Amino acid sequence: MPSRHDWTTTAISTDILRGALDLERTERGMLPHRLPARARRQIPDDQLAMAASQPSGVRLAFRTRATAVELDVVATKRVYPGAPPRPDGVYELLVDGRPTARASARDGDTLTVDLASMTSRTRPGPVETLRFTGLPDEEKDVEIWLPHDETTLLVALRTDAPLRSPRPSGRPVWLHHGSSISHGSNATVPTGTWPALAARLGEAELINLGFSGSALLDPFTARAMRDTPADLISVKIGINLVNADLMRLRAFGPAVHGFLDTIREGHPTAPLLVVSPICCPIHETTPGPCAPDYSAMSEGRLRFVAMGDPAESAAGKLTLTVIRDQLARIVAERAATDPHLHYLDGLDLYGESDHAELPLPDDLHPDPATHRLIAERFARLAFAHDGPFTPRTP
Repeated sequence: MPSRHDWTTTAISTDILRGALDLERTERGMLPHRLPARARRQIPDDQLAMAASQPSGVRLAFRTRATAVELDVVATKRVYPGAPPRPDGVYELLVDGRPTARASARDGDTLTVDLASMTSRTRPGPVETLRFTGLPDEEKDVEIWLPHDETTLLVALRTDAPLRSPRPSGRPVWLHHGSSISHGSNATVPTGTWPALAARLGEAELINLGFSGSALLDPFTARAMRDTPADLISVKIGINLVNADLMRLRAFGPAVHGFLDTIREGHPTAPLLVVSPICCPIHETTPGPCAPDYSAMSEGRLRFVAMGDPAESAAGKLTLTVIRDQLARIVAERAATDPHLHYLDGLDLYGESDHAELPLPDDLHPDPATHRLIAERFARLAFAHDGPFTPRTP
């Protein structure tokens, strides 16, 4: 290892950060956010605030001859009393696009969340140093993907050779919004979330606005998408509206129209793909809300159950079946005057037969193999075979 005086320290800045919409300077380091400050001031709950600070799809990117890299971080470890312990977040280092090394911060701040009362408390923790060594001694592009589900303060970046901003990739920027499934729940590494996998297959630069529990058609999220430069856009709508029991059918249609209208203000002709929910049997015909199964938690397992009554859908409560029908109708109506708007049925990404073969482990979120399945199908349907994201010849 180089001695301390052999290191070059580079300031953490937006010049070497990809996938974040804001970088906040704090007393202890730089905190990437996936929503801008204006939007964060309007967030009404701690769940979305936490999700937006978890850097799914966010990566440091630079070009260097360095053979060793150190990154000082403060990770936030989440604890849910009664639930199984959460694994440490993974930092992945890629060289010229190839995964090369992984590391984890074993300690950091601790956020304890009481699922019953939805209250939380934080205990400050230490800075940890992640080390990546043995990199090839040649000019190369390096990326460090931050943990998709672990809030990370970036304290310092050191290399044993100078670095500079990466070269433009020439790839289209894909801006995606969705729920915890898009955020990456149950994926084991940050490049293993289905949007990250699909972006690699589709040769696109990902900005992932998947927010755990928080794909709720919030106007501030639509405005953030409107104001973010992008070539390709997708929105995956449905599961959180059901499991949060947030709105009724009367409000749903106008909310979808308003969300799409706002995106179109900033991206009038970009390909815009509306994706409906994947198969989730507990909510196909049963409304929300959704809640943890506390009997399963007592056995050390995490499961979710639907608390609604199927009969309530007649009074306007939303189910996944209702949402798919409504989204297909809304997109078909709008596409008459918006030829760049498209619809993708989530069941084509993960349907009933897939659930029989690859069931959702907690009845709500896919496992790593299912993330890959969804990514491969999305890439085939969106990026290839004349899909909505396929480049068009002028």
